[in-house]
Amino acid sequence: MTAPTPLRLAGGRLAALAWGESTAPTWLALHGWLDNAASFTRLAPLLLERLGIRLVALDFAGHGHSRHRPGNDDYAIWDYCHDALDALDELGVERTTLLGHSMGAGVACLLAAAVPERVAALRLIDGLGVLTTEALDAPAQLRKGLRAHRRPASRAPRYADEESAVAARVAGGVTPIDAETARPLVRRNLAEEDDGRLRLRTDPRLLRASPVRFTPEQATAMLAAIRCPVLCVEGEAGILGERERAQRARAAVSELQRRVLPGGHHLHLEPDRVAAVAEAIVAGQA
Repeated sequence: MTAPTPLRLAGGRLAALAWGESTAPTWLALHGWLDNAASFTRLAPLLLERLGIRLVALDFAGHGHSRHRPGNDDYAIWDYCHDALDALDELGVERTTLLGHSMGAGVACLLAAAVPERVAALRLIDGLGVLTTEALDAPAQLRKGLRAHRRPASRAPRYADEESAVAARVAGGVTPIDAETARPLVRRNLAEEDDGRLRLRTDPRLLRASPVRFTPEQATAMLAAIRCPVLCVEGEAGILGERERAQRARAAVSELQRRVLPGGHHLHLEPDRVAAVAEAIVAGQA
């Protein structure tokens, strides 16, 4: 498998992994919540081989090898738009295809809506749009966020070895994931302590409730504003399916291709599913 090149971007604030020649057309890949750039470890070499691109996968702030946000700042989804734009600016990429998974797909949609001059196309994996809160529920959401913000941050978990960390991710993941699928994500997220134990690099503040979210109407307006081609590759056992929110999101996008493939939420990282994901993305370029 092609080994990626580690990068530091945005004045060293952000980390990334890059596959391919620096002279090739660059795609920017955006991972999901609590994941990292290794989310694209198995998919990137297949896309390079078929499309002749360079793929740069970002670690969002607070994830992977990127720095945590300073002070006691929260992590709002729109702040990740700055991470992506800062990365593109440093890479010297004016306009690109965004490859986004889950939360990263949501960030990609926000960018395509708000700064369409920077986004040529969206290639989304089991994600479309952002999480929302009904307007009437905004006070309760703000209360959750304020209370979480004022509690001391929890200490990052420690593990005896990588296998223990992988087992914890499998047991405690928000969406189902098996050990072989989780392994690249967990490996990139581990740092060794002085006593030899391993801790998670992820900022514990990422687990806080968001004080504010977009309303469903705002989220739909963002999707409706997207004018570039959009391909959404979904897992049959993923988070979209025929749920009401997913149907509403798909209906809002004017130029949408949808492919539903066997696999779960991380189908692009599942060893026996990733080739089909790559094939769908390549076919979407035709």
